Amino acid sequence: MVWRAAEPSDLAWIEALLFSHIEGAMFLIGNLRDHGFGSDHPHGLTLWVREARDGVFGIANSGSVMMMAPDATRRDWREAGQLLAGRDVTAVLGKAMQARRFIAANDIGDHPCQLDRDDPGFVLDLRDVSVEMRPEEALVPLAEAPRGLVEGWRAAYEVEVLNAAPDAVRDKARHDIATYIARDSHRVLTVQGEPVAMSGFNTAFDEAVQVGGVYTPPMLRGRGYARRVVGRHLLEARERGARQGVLFAAGKDAARAYRALGFQPADAFALVLFSTPAQICAGRVEDVR
Repeated sequence: MVWRAAEPSDLAWIEALLFSHIEGAMFLIGNLRDHGFGSDHPHGLTLWVREARDGVFGIANSGSVMMMAPDATRRDWREAGQLLAGRDVTAVLGKAMQARRFIAANDIGDHPCQLDRDDPGFVLDLRDVSVEMRPEEALVPLAEAPRGLVEGWRAAYEVEVLNAAPDAVRDKARHDIATYIARDSHRVLTVQGEPVAMSGFNTAFDEAVQVGGVYTPPMLRGRGYARRVVGRHLLEARERGARQGVLFAAGKDAARAYRALGFQPADAFALVLFSTPAQICAGRVEDVR
């Protein structure tokens, strides 16, 4: 067996590995930083590592599978899947090539999905942020924006970007906004006091931030609001000491906006969200490399 259970003594080399591939590892780093080993939080992780110290994969209590093992073979991914046999798998998140190999090796590629997409990844040295500052615009904490408005924005984002069912997003949007306010993770751009766009950090720690949840209402698009709300949010993170920004773009317009801020292309990131939990069948690991 190429995988073994991770131990706290592995944390230093795991973090070094993840930071060397940071554009595809922010969720893993964030969950480890926030919850460590053995947490019962929905984002708490059960982790396995490769004996060669060149790979890690795990599953959150919520059922999301994440990985960073660039050299893993099909047989390695099949072994990884066998460690999850019988567990509910709700999502697979990771660098597209690795995530797709994991899915294929474990025969879950045909399971119904809410979302099944590879998004282009981007990275940015925050010293290189380039953003226009307009005097009529301001960046404000999410808590200062009208609650009903931003809940509506979040619900619309779930439907448009994550393919969620419209009748299933209202309660989730309300919960998400409450969480973001508690974490102080999101910002709103205003023009003469009127909210026009929202930006968030899915994951943030001292060294880096991962941008996510960026939303501009359709009638306000094409005016650069998304670019400027993200750029100003990144400047704020830089002032706190963060050195790197990471994101994946959910469309060509978003990608253009991020390039304008200085982001550089990185590997694609797979977002596979199953409509209902998938399960990997227990069985023999075939000798296929």
